[in-house]
Amino acid sequence: MAITISGDSPNLTSANLSSPTITGAVVSSMASSVITAGTAQASTSGTSIDFTSIPSWVKRVTVMFNGVSTSGSSIVQIQIGSGSVTTSGYAGSSTGLGVATTSNLYTSGLVLFTNNESSSAVRVGQAVLTLISGNIWSMTANIGLTNIATTCLSSSVVTLSGVLDRVRITTVNGTDTFDAGSINILYE
Repeated sequence: MAITISGDSPNLTSANLSSPTITGAVVSSMASSVITAGTAQASTSGTSIDFTSIPSWVKRVTVMFNGVSTSGSSIVQIQIGSGSVTTSGYAGSSTGLGVATTSNLYTSGLVLFTNNESSSAVRVGQAVLTLISGNIWSMTANIGLTNIATTCLSSSVVTLSGVLDRVRITTVNGTDTFDAGSINILYE
């Protein structure tokens, strides 16, 4: 039995559809409005955490931090890329608010703190990456340290060589290892 619904405000009441088939819907355009969760990754080893195979239709990525710490005092940063990770050309700054207020400029990624980190820093919070136009991405972060009364506000912008397909979380020196917590992404 086929049911046809038409008009500007169709009503279908008391209907029970056991195996409906939708025809004429443009599903591909709906995909770009769906929030998709990545797979959480333990940040307990290695010098970087990578999320790859991000779909080409993505316009916003949220990176979430839960109790993340590293073995050293190098600053944690987010780098993005198209085909490979972009390691330079970022224009941004970071300000740490708390016991002492410090601000710094950075060009190697979206940094998640200032220069007063320690190996005991435990990070929570999120960073939001938003496509401005073309391949230009704006990034903002609000990260807190749970072991001291400090919050970091960061912002950055970078132009990629192509469509974003990866997000990397690493340290500025690239050698400190992750030793606690987890990281995940949402994209839409």
